[in-house]
Amino acid sequence: MDKLREECGVFGVFSDKTEDLARSCYYGLYALQHRGQESCGIVVNDDGVFHDYKDVGLVNDVFTHDVLKSLGAGNIAVGHVRYGTTGAGGRLNAQPIVVNHVKGRMALAHNGNLTNSYELREELEMNGSIFHTTSDTEVISYIITKERISSPSIEEAVNRAMHRLKGAYSLVIMSPSKLIAARDEHGFRPLCYGRTGNGDYVVASESCALDSVGATFIRDIEPGEILVFARDGIRSIRDHCGKEKQTMCVFEYIYFARPDSVIDGYSVHNARLRAGKFLAQTHPVEADVVIGVPDSGLDAALGYAQESGIPYGIGFIKNKYIGRTFISPGQANREDKVKIKLNTISETVKGKRVVMVDDSIVRGTTCGPIIRLLREAGAKEVHMRVSAPPFTDPCYYGVDIDSKDRLIANHHTIDEIRQIIGADSLGYLTLEDVVRLTADDDTDRFCTACFSGKYPTQVPTNMRKNRFEGKISERSEREEEKE
Repeated sequence: MDKLREECGVFGVFSDKTEDLARSCYYGLYALQHRGQESCGIVVNDDGVFHDYKDVGLVNDVFTHDVLKSLGAGNIAVGHVRYGTTGAGGRLNAQPIVVNHVKGRMALAHNGNLTNSYELREELEMNGSIFHTTSDTEVISYIITKERISSPSIEEAVNRAMHRLKGAYSLVIMSPSKLIAARDEHGFRPLCYGRTGNGDYVVASESCALDSVGATFIRDIEPGEILVFARDGIRSIRDHCGKEKQTMCVFEYIYFARPDSVIDGYSVHNARLRAGKFLAQTHPVEADVVIGVPDSGLDAALGYAQESGIPYGIGFIKNKYIGRTFISPGQANREDKVKIKLNTISETVKGKRVVMVDDSIVRGTTCGPIIRLLREAGAKEVHMRVSAPPFTDPCYYGVDIDSKDRLIANHHTIDEIRQIIGADSLGYLTLEDVVRLTADDDTDRFCTACFSGKYPTQVPTNMRKNRFEGKISERSEREEEKE
C-alpha cells in the first residue's frame, strides 16, 4: 500500500442517566472509521460494572445488533477504532483496554504513539509488571494505575502519569464514576468535546463524530489539558498546559481527518482547498481538466481548479464497498488491486491533458498503476500534483512511517520519481506552504518532521512498530543479553 495508515480514533460519552450508550458509541466510531480499520471496541459502564466487546474488523461488522444489545445500558461509555503503530494488529491489541484494580476499574482508549514506551515498558517489566498486549496503550494504563495507588483520585493519577509520558497521546479514560479526556502537551493528535440535546457530554477525536450523535461542538481540548466529566460537573486540569510548543500533526489536515471535521478551530476542507490553491500557484501547467484521487485528493483538486481556472472533473469512481483492510493481492498484482478500488470515467479524461491531484506519495507503488488507468482511458497527458511535501523521515508520533528505507523520496529525485510513476510532470506542495494550510499568519503550530527531519521532541532510540514481537534472529545483541 502506498498510502500512510491512519491514526486511531477515540470516543467517549458521559450521561447523568442510564441509557443505550453503546449505540451512541457505535455511531461515533462509525464516523471515525477512516482513522482505523484493524479493530474496534466499546466498553459500557453501568454504575461501576463494565461490559466490553472488541474484535478485529470494521465497526459495522463487529458490532451487530446482538452484540450492541449484550453491552446493555449505562451512564458512561468509551470506544476505539484502531490502526496500530506500536504493536501488531489483531484482537490482542484491540482497545479500549480494561484494567481491574483495587481502587476501581478503568477503561482506556488511546490515539497516538509514545516515544518512550520501550523504556517505560522495560522499567515496568523489570519491576514485576506482566503485559498482556504489545501496544504502548497498555504502558499508559500501567503508569496511570501505578500513580493511582498514591493519588486521591483517578484524575490526579492521570495528571501525575503525564509527567512520565512522552510523545503523542489523546486519551479517553473511564473510571466507575467519571469520564476523563487528556491530550499531550504538544497537541499532536486532535481531541474535542460537545454536548447533545439531552445533556450528554461527548468526547471524540474529530468533530464529525460529534455530529454523528447529534452533539453540538463546544471546543477542542487544549494541549496538556485534562478534562474531567462527573455528576457534579466538568473540571479542567491545566497543570501541563503551555509547557511545550504546540505541534499539531499537519498531516491531519492533509489526509487523516475527514473533510467535514474542524480541528483546533480550522476546517479540514478549507485546509485542503488551500493546499490545491498553493499547488496551482507553484506548479502551474496547461491542461484541460483537474481531477482528484478519492477521497482525500478531491478537495485539493477542487482548490487547484478554482485557483488555476482549469475545469474540475470527476475522474475516478471509488468502490466504496472495499475497506482499506481488504486482502492485498501482492506486489505483482498491485495494478489489479488498483483496478478493484478505482475505475476511471473515460468521458472526463479521454483526449485531454489531465492534472491529477493526490495527497501523498510514500513508496510510489500505486501512483504508476493509477496513472496507467488514466492513459488507458485516453488521457493525452497526466500531470501529477501532490498536496504534501516529499516524505523523507520517519514519524514517531503515530503515523506508520518507521523507516527511511521505504520512502521513495530518499532514493530518487523528483524527476526520477516522475519517470518511475509515468507522469508528464510532478509537483509537490512546498514546506513553506504546508504550514500555511490553515492560515497565513499561524505557521508555527505544526509538526512537519516527516517532511523536514526537524522533530519537536527527542527522537527515540527504539521505535520499530513490532519491536515486542520480533523473531529471536531479529533481536539486537543488547536485547539478547537481557535474557
